[in-house]
Amino acid sequence: MREEERPAKKLDIKGLVCPYTFVKAKLAIEDMEVGEVLEIVLDYPEAVNNIPKSMQDHGQKVLKVDKTGEKEWVIVVRKEKE
Repeated sequence: MREEERPAKKLDIKGLVCPYTFVKAKLAIEDMEVGEVLEIVLDYPEAVNNIPKSMQDHGQKVLKVDKTGEKEWVIVVRKEKE
């Protein structure tokens, strides 16, 4: 993992469904400083598309979306603006 992708905070939202997945992710990134990285672990397929799109819509940078298991994904987001 490159240094700029090293998460300052990890958020495990496995077991949650939309819209709670995005609400939790948005609250987590709001508590972070610009430039910090958030790693989100989730298992809800719909959120794998929704969270990155919503984060980008709110001005954050999605660094990667990886499938890490049969029903598990990791999304890495860098806070770009307040």
